Amino acid sequence: MEIIKEIGGPYNFDAVLSRLSSDPLIWVNRDKRMLKVPLKLQNESVVVTITGLGTTNKPKFLMTGLNEATKEEALVRLTDIFRWNIPLADVHQHFLKTDLRHVFLAHYGTPFVLDFDLFGSLLKCIVHQQLNMKFAYTLTMRFVHKFGYEKDGAWFYPDPETVANVTIEDLRALQFSGRKAEYVIGIAKELAEKQLSLLQLKELSDREIHDKLIKLKGVGPWTVQNFLMFGLGRDNLYPMADIGLQNALKKLYQLEQKPSYEQMELYAKDWTPYLSYATYYLWRSIE
Repeated sequence: MEIIKEIGGPYNFDAVLSRLSSDPLIWVNRDKRMLKVPLKLQNESVVVTITGLGTTNKPKFLMTGLNEATKEEALVRLTDIFRWNIPLADVHQHFLKTDLRHVFLAHYGTPFVLDFDLFGSLLKCIVHQQLNMKFAYTLTMRFVHKFGYEKDGAWFYPDPETVANVTIEDLRALQFSGRKAEYVIGIAKELAEKQLSLLQLKELSDREIHDKLIKLKGVGPWTVQNFLMFGLGRDNLYPMADIGLQNALKKLYQLEQKPSYEQMELYAKDWTPYLSYATYYLWRSIE
């Protein structure tokens, strides 16, 4: 089944492909403007291929691989992942009146895209803690290749039930630290035993989600904020402890050292309610 979707611009799909191509687990063909999205729908693994047909100002997408039974659920999920329901024109206009004007002009129409799988998003936040990006992607790839599965060229993260039965020794063999292995398995067990539901978190406020996740061993404020942003798509996140964000602000304001939290709060006074976009564009400004 093929479906064509048009949305309001701006929306830079090529910037989306550029960012996703850095993850070795995601199938991307930038020349053909295509990518494959693995979705778990109604206990079925579905791979949707998305092709960009339009321009930044007139975005249009062709989706193939959908079936009648899961079509509506897939469209809702894809709209959420790719932020097709967020009018970036409003975001762009907001930041043209701020200190980030030139950053938003340089990355015009760039959405921040969500992770494809909620459990995978939380796992990735844990795995990526205190690692350089290259090794973080390598470690995540080893993990998914070992315990996840592939379909039609797309890789699916394993379910919590699978990871709950993994041993620390299994993960150590992939070069996980013992502590990180313990965290990953512990969180999987919480989910597998229904002590926590990631889907139900969608209905809660940022503070309520923080209070639930922070109780998990291995989850700190940085992990919660990244999950809120890239797992749940919350628009107003500003992870001040993030080194990349600090470095971007240091460059933007030509500081001799990284800014203090007080300075960071002052800089961001005009960025609400789109702090997540400010954060994402600042990250992009130093890539």
